[in-house]
Amino acid sequence: MKVTLYTAPACPFCMIVKKYLERNKIEFIEVNISKNQKKKEEMKKKSNQSQVPVVDADGTIVVGYNLKKLKEALKLP
Repeated sequence: MKVTLYTAPACPFCMIVKKYLERNKIEFIEVNISKNQKKKEEMKKKSNQSQVPVVDADGTIVVGYNLKKLKEALKLP
C-alpha cells in the first residue's frame, strides 16, 4: 500500500496522524506542503482541501484526524 501524509509545520493534528501511522507500522511518505508548492497543489487536487493533514492511502483520501476513516483506508482492524 502506498501512503502519503501531507503535513505542515506546527500542525498538531499532523503530528497525531504521523504518530498513529508509526504506531501501526504503516510505511508512508511525509510531504511538507509549506516547502513544496507543487505538492500543495497536488494535495488540493486530490482532497479538495487546503488544510492538513491529508492522507492518501492508495487513492483513498482522508482529511484531518478521522480515526474511523483512517482505519478503513489503511485496512486496519
